Amino acid sequence: MDEISTVRQWRVPSTLPAAKLAGAVLLVALGLLFADGDPVRLVVAGVAAAALAVWAVRDLVAPVRLAVDPAGLTVIRGFAGRLLLPWSTVEAITVDRRQRLGLTGEVLEIDAGESLHLFGRYDLGATPEEVAVALRAARPVS
Repeated sequence: MDEISTVRQWRVPSTLPAAKLAGAVLLVALGLLFADGDPVRLVVAGVAAAALAVWAVRDLVAPVRLAVDPAGLTVIRGFAGRLLLPWSTVEAITVDRRQRLGLTGEVLEIDAGESLHLFGRYDLGATPEEVAVALRAARPVS
C-alpha cells in the first residue's frame, strides 16, 4: 500500500456519551424516588451517577481513541492524554475474540513492547477487526 498522506481516526460514537449522561440522570432520579428517607441509598445513586457522568465527560473531551498516520499510532493515555507509538515500537496488532454467555466479544490489541493498548467496539466506532485490517494496511513496509 502507498504511504498514508492523512491521519485516519477512530472515535467513540457520538450517541454513547449522551446515553451515559442520560443514565446518570436516571440514576439520580431513581435514587430520589427510592431513597425513602435513607441517605445511604441517595449517596450510592449519586456516586454511581457521578462516575457515569465522568465517564461520559471523558468521551466528550477525548472522543478520538486511536489515530494512524505515517509516523505511527496515536492512542489515548489516561483520562484524556495522547501517546504516539512510532511504527518501530508496534510489535503486533491483533484482535482477541472471547466467547462468554453465548456472546462473542472482540478487543483490538496493540502491543508496543512495554505497553499494551486495548480497544473495544465502542472505543472505535467500528469493529476491532475492521480497524486491525486498516492498521496493518497502513503500516509501512520495512
